[in-house]
Amino acid sequence: MKVIFIRKTTLLLVVGILAFLSAFSLDYVGVEVGATYFGGERKLPIYSVQTDENKVAISFDAAWGADKTRDIISICNSYGVKATFFLVGFWIEKYPDMVKEIYNNGFEIGLHSNTHPDMTKLTKSEMREELETNIKLIQDLTGYRPKLFRPPYGYYNNALIEVCDSLELSCIEWSVDSLDWKGLSASEIAGRVSTQSKNGSILLFHNNSDNIIEGLKMVLEYYAIKDTKIVPVGELIYYDNFSINIQGVQIKN
Repeated sequence: MKVIFIRKTTLLLVVGILAFLSAFSLDYVGVEVGATYFGGERKLPIYSVQTDENKVAISFDAAWGADKTRDIISICNSYGVKATFFLVGFWIEKYPDMVKEIYNNGFEIGLHSNTHPDMTKLTKSEMREELETNIKLIQDLTGYRPKLFRPPYGYYNNALIEVCDSLELSCIEWSVDSLDWKGLSASEIAGRVSTQSKNGSILLFHNNSDNIIEGLKMVLEYYAIKDTKIVPVGELIYYDNFSINIQGVQIKN
């Protein structure tokens, strides 16, 4: 009996702790960038934006291939939509005319690093070199200095965000992954987006994934029916007087 009693007590204690942590993770929102919790400092990128407006941001990562980029531009233009392209340095060097075409069509361009490394494995000086080289490549072609950076693989740490801050770059993740890069069908891509997105979502696509063209058409048609405004990431996020909660939601103060 004594052993059973101890086990029950321990179980109740564990359940109580888990319940507390669950409530904490759900209710403890509004933590500002750099705030301290659970005994450590954590700086966060932007995953989505808190807004009452019926709008989302669409983004495309470009690292390999460009065969479908012109069609993406054309489809977006046909719906009166502008999106954000996050470009890797070696992609820019391989497709300079496409970079100009993206920019000249009114699409936003962001950084996606120069060589697509895991940025968390770099020193701060190496991070800075990746970003500054990426900036220069884009600026030399378009005259535009990017304001946004998306880390390769979505990997980040405090050091990376500090480097971004020093370069006046907003570090951007995503709240809805279309999983187009996994070879999903067009209907599967559209299904994920339609069920997972909400006001202020940032959507992740890739410019050369297998079914992006048909998938994008279905996504844009869905948002047209829902009367949802689609904007570049830079028009969705806030640049001052904001906080970021522990889910990566940017909140206007």
